[in-house]
Amino acid sequence: MADEYFLLVCDDVPHDVVLSDPGVRVMDVVQVVRRLTGLSLWRSKVLATRVPAVLLAGVPEEDAAAAVSALRDAGARAETRERPEPDLPEH
Repeated sequence: MADEYFLLVCDDVPHDVVLSDPGVRVMDVVQVVRRLTGLSLWRSKVLATRVPAVLLAGVPEEDAAAAVSALRDAGARAETRERPEPDLPEH
């Protein structure tokens, strides 16, 4: 039993939130990025202007959808992406 690997199957696949365009209202998007990431205002602005940028990595689908909704409400283009499954050794 010690030599066997078990793959835990989760219902919730981790997602990434990707900002593809900050839009016209950049400062509104920066404020949302700041609220989502907890970064400083300056770092949030740098992150929001260097697109495409992964804002959140490995979050649950509900949190990713809420973050994308908040970014879109601020005028940005954002999307969620499923994280690829890791390569696991087969025995």
